[in-house]
Amino acid sequence: MRMKKLFTSITVMLLACAAVSPVFAQASREVAGRAEPATRTIVDHDGESVEIPDVVGRVAIVQPWPLPSVMTIFLGGTEKIVGIPPAALGAAKAGLLGEMFPSYLNISTKFDEGDEINVEELLKLDPDVVFVMAGNAKQKQTVKDAGIPAIGFSVNKWNYDNIATYDGWIGLLSQVWPEYAKNDKVSAYSHGMEQMIQERVGQIPDGQRKKVLFLFQYSEKTMVTSGKRFFGQSWCDEIGAKNVAEDIAAENSSAIINMEQVYQWDPDVILITNFTPTVPEDLYNNTVSGYDWAPVKAVREGQVYKMPLGTYRSYTPSADTPVTLLWMAQKVYPEIFSDYDLVAEVKKYYKEMYGIDLTDEQIRRMYNQTSGGAAGTRKA
Repeated sequence: MRMKKLFTSITVMLLACAAVSPVFAQASREVAGRAEPATRTIVDHDGESVEIPDVVGRVAIVQPWPLPSVMTIFLGGTEKIVGIPPAALGAAKAGLLGEMFPSYLNISTKFDEGDEINVEELLKLDPDVVFVMAGNAKQKQTVKDAGIPAIGFSVNKWNYDNIATYDGWIGLLSQVWPEYAKNDKVSAYSHGMEQMIQERVGQIPDGQRKKVLFLFQYSEKTMVTSGKRFFGQSWCDEIGAKNVAEDIAAENSSAIINMEQVYQWDPDVILITNFTPTVPEDLYNNTVSGYDWAPVKAVREGQVYKMPLGTYRSYTPSADTPVTLLWMAQKVYPEIFSDYDLVAEVKKYYKEMYGIDLTDEQIRRMYNQTSGGAAGTRKA
């Protein structure tokens, strides 16, 4: 660890000077006799034991992109966050996080250079630890070589299960800051919401389950959906719907499709993520050249929705995951969940879990997104 290396270097320097100066000799004895900063060991999502300071006060987050928002809500503030990726900053500006925690908008993003880390800028932030993407050995080694503990957070350890992944993030954050631990509380709420929804949709025959298409990215050049191995599959499984692209094996955001496939699937509902600036009107009015959405059932029947953006883009796991689940269930099966007051549930969730009071207007904006949510995502 950098602090240990620095401590050792100072000790060696003072001991070398002790032979020629009684003052340095006294200083060397004081430093040599001082206890090194306390540390402890945690286990990250790579299964790696990581030695971290006993008290972690400064964190830079390289990836995953939703993690800065989750950490902010988890800790109830931004005081410990010194660096975030641009995609996290863009979501905070478009959503509610920057409004709820204005200091978030001033956190540095200078160390992020796309697929590379600017080590010089990272060191300027003087982080105690750095959060990186589990499984990205290059990213992790870059941080380690800089002398900083690197903690891996995973997005696919749980096969892109939204709730399990969010549980995993909260669990690892609770290792880093045990005094803030709330993994049991958050997990109980998430699984309670999931159980309620699955009990209601469990009796729907397979042939009557709604067909859902996720529009992850969309432009004149490309159209990307969620195949079997991405978060969209989990959302569909949790609300009793059918992911029309479930036969596509491409992982993550590699499921590139064309309009002919969309016509064959003929989805009942289309959900547009905030990783693209596309909004429902773009499909209703065919504003992007090269595509004709008029024959598609979801477009004909007005069942195209932009996904929410509260603390982060809700397609991925985030602090909003449990209430996103309810929102999605209501959009896909409105007749089954008409008795639920979404606004009241969102208020209750944020108050009980995180002590945050949201207004009706904030919640309205959270569930009525424009094109701005894609800012900073680079791929959008």
